[in-house]
Amino acid sequence: MSDSIKFTYAFAAALAIGLVVRFWLGSRQVRHVAKNRTAVPALFSKTLSLAAHQKAADYTFAKVRFGLAEATWSGMVVVGWTLCGGLDLLNRRLLDSLGGGMAHQLALVTAFVAITSLAELPFSLWRSFRLEQKFGFNTMTWSLWLTDAVKGMLVASVVGVPVAALVLWIMASAGPLWWLWAWGAWTSLNILLLLFYPTFIAPLFNKFSSLDDVALTERVTALMQKCGFKSKGLFVMDGSRRSAHANAYFTGFGAGKRVVFYDTLLQRLTAAEVEAVLAHELGHFKHRHIIKRVALLFMASLAGFASLGWLANQSWMYTGLGVRPNLEASNDAMALLLFMIAVPVFGFFISPLSAILSRHDEFEADAYAVAQSSGADLSTALLKLYYDNASTMTPDPIYTAFYYSHPPASERLARLNGSTAAMA
Repeated sequence: MSDSIKFTYAFAAALAIGLVVRFWLGSRQVRHVAKNRTAVPALFSKTLSLAAHQKAADYTFAKVRFGLAEATWSGMVVVGWTLCGGLDLLNRRLLDSLGGGMAHQLALVTAFVAITSLAELPFSLWRSFRLEQKFGFNTMTWSLWLTDAVKGMLVASVVGVPVAALVLWIMASAGPLWWLWAWGAWTSLNILLLLFYPTFIAPLFNKFSSLDDVALTERVTALMQKCGFKSKGLFVMDGSRRSAHANAYFTGFGAGKRVVFYDTLLQRLTAAEVEAVLAHELGHFKHRHIIKRVALLFMASLAGFASLGWLANQSWMYTGLGVRPNLEASNDAMALLLFMIAVPVFGFFISPLSAILSRHDEFEADAYAVAQSSGADLSTALLKLYYDNASTMTPDPIYTAFYYSHPPASERLARLNGSTAAMA
């Protein structure tokens, strides 16, 4: 059996097994939540109504089923691009029209991204205007959605096309170690984006205004000073224009760090609860979780570029994924796209590692928040957010272990209550 056939079988098996695992996990989640739908768990019986509990269950069912439908469609799109010859056909058509060279390479990448985005568009619309709207979370209008889509395309063009051109130029010009230079360029550009996103890109989509609640400003400023955190300002984001979900986050690095509150968060929480939520976010800062995650991403991307550097020279990668390598033109764009398609298929099986690390970080940030503010206020704030976001209180443990980036409510509150008791 040739290497090409072996790779085809391995790719097809990974895709099929991944889809089977998704359906198995989804069915576990639905069954477990349905089993507990008729009664509020004892831990939440004093604060959660049966109607709210059942709404969370129904929202969970809808999200799981939607996610499985989306995963199935995405798998079909992947098969269409690869084993059914879609990418090969697109490449041949563009090669005939443009000939070899950078124009052909960029056109192939751009066309692939555009067609894939169009294929995924119905699910994006359904998520916002059917699923989220059905449960009262979508607040986006069609005109705002269209405006966001146009802005997103412009940003992708201004940022993405030059980045793709640079990577393709390095692949063609930098010799056998091109992957190292490409990784360095990609890393540098991502650092620049992290620096410039809060100031130049985020304001294109949301309005950021200074926090005008004087008492709350003084309260959170005192907390930040206590924790040794300096920021460029406290901002309120108009998240309510798009969604009823609430959040708070840090953005930027160095002197450009910003604290951002969703307006929906400030509407639902008391000042003490906002302080506790901010203390949790400061816990991520204190433990350097964001820096560690960025460093881990860059290390993983280095391994990825090194793998691509080897795979790009292996004919079986192309033929195994339904593509005929170009004989008189560069295959760099093709190699890049095939790698982008294959990595999520095989990477699905190690994705729980990221969830495990994230849940660990959340527990650390919670413990820091208890030490710096009020564990009781953090508990009530989290309960409000869980309830308002219709998060199920009874998720399946295996589904949780595989997917959840944040600990489920029961585990998180038990850990918080234990920490609060220990400090009392």
